[in-house]
Amino acid sequence: MVAITMMVLGYNFLKGKSLLKKSKSIYVVFNNVGTIERSNVVKINGFQIGNVSGITNLDKRISRILLTIDISEDIEIPKNSVAVVQSSLTASSYISIIPGDSPEMMQYGDTLVSRDSPDIIAKLTHEMEPALANINIALDSLKLLLGAMNSVFDQENKNNLKAVISNLNAASGNLNILLNSKDGSLAKTLGNAQSISENLKNNNETLTATLKNFKNVSEQLSKAELDSLALTIQTTTATLNQVLQKINSKEGSLGLLANDPALYRNLQQTTRSLNILLDDFKTHPKRYINVSVFGKKDKSTPLMAPLADSIQNNEPR
Repeated sequence: MVAITMMVLGYNFLKGKSLLKKSKSIYVVFNNVGTIERSNVVKINGFQIGNVSGITNLDKRISRILLTIDISEDIEIPKNSVAVVQSSLTASSYISIIPGDSPEMMQYGDTLVSRDSPDIIAKLTHEMEPALANINIALDSLKLLLGAMNSVFDQENKNNLKAVISNLNAASGNLNILLNSKDGSLAKTLGNAQSISENLKNNNETLTATLKNFKNVSEQLSKAELDSLALTIQTTTATLNQVLQKINSKEGSLGLLANDPALYRNLQQTTRSLNILLDDFKTHPKRYINVSVFGKKDKSTPLMAPLADSIQNNEPR
């Protein structure tokens, strides 16, 4: 009898039932309990209040599973509280009761409302699926790249690459010779440049004085040329002003011609008379030269106006 009693007590202890505290039960129905087993703990706000004491299937399709929760603590659970299965990678799964805000409390024997929570492995798998898909795409791209590289680096291209590398080695050797700090061409050039720089430094005062002299001479030449040019322009402007003043003041022939219209009309009349005389001389030459061997003297009427061609030829252009 003692052995049977100890076996029953030990069995209940392994199931999570307290041997010293009196427990009362509440129930909760899940569609999927995940890795929950008998004796898994039940917590509220991280504090253990009991254990799962029973798991019962409610239909043949195992779509609804009833969990019996033994409450070992004297606590109050709001009636609108929710039970959730919590999974962990490092510890056993447990039932977490999220307290509600209802003023009415649950009684022992009542059934809690449940909410399915995805298994952590399933959750991780779901979150890693996009990353795994991207990795697969990257691996496929890498395979294509490696295949393309294998097709590009055929034997001929490999030989060309070897030749390029050989040329680079030769160029590197020549560059080392060029950059040799003692006998290299670059070192000699830098030495010559340093010598020239030192000479310039030593003759800095002489160069400064020479440049200053050149500057003074240039300034003097520039000033002299500008002064001479300005004087010439002033003289020419003064002379031109005098000529224009004489023309405007009716002094001299140009002034009279430009300002006296009577003189212009007389000059025009004189030119017309001269044209008539020349045209008459062309038309009747016998009237002015009396040399007649066989004919008579020309006694026709003299011209009173210049010919048309004379007028056209003498029009101002």
